[in-house]
Amino acid sequence: MLLEEMLQHNVQFMEKGTHTSGRGKDFPNKNAVILTCMEIQLDELLPKALGLNSGDVQFIRNAGAILTEPDDSVMRSLLIAVYELRADEIFVIGHHDCWLNGFRPEGILERMKVQGITEEEMSKFSDKSNLADWLRGFDQAKEGIKTSVQNIENHPLMPEDTPVHGLLINTDSGKLDIVVNGY
Repeated sequence: MLLEEMLQHNVQFMEKGTHTSGRGKDFPNKNAVILTCMEIQLDELLPKALGLNSGDVQFIRNAGAILTEPDDSVMRSLLIAVYELRADEIFVIGHHDCWLNGFRPEGILERMKVQGITEEEMSKFSDKSNLADWLRGFDQAKEGIKTSVQNIENHPLMPEDTPVHGLLINTDSGKLDIVVNGY
């Protein structure tokens, strides 16, 4: 079981006493926040490709680096990063060959049913849209990044002078492509 494995490691970690710092710095070194995809390859690749060290920026991750709703938790986190954590710039960084590119939710909906989620529960999920629309991916990663950037820039609570950049990274090479230059 993974939980037990992690807790066992934590006991050994604590016994070694190698973690000596208490609370870390309150603000990122580079005064920026990055919204990026939850793709596991980006864990190591993105900081290396951008020349970032631990503590340089705040990272927010979700499926596809997508921001669709003005009142969702991603926008809330971005606003907190700007107003409380001194983020002066926002970077939305997706990646080429994202699995959300062309993603259709039918498989997830079927797996929900197998797990005991009823049609009635699915239909009551949200008053804003239906569940299938909410789960759907995007037609092109580039368009998804542009949409996220526009939704952030146009948010009524976002300061107008906050640059919002959109980029795509190639997970094979680490090459970055600018989609939107926020300056």
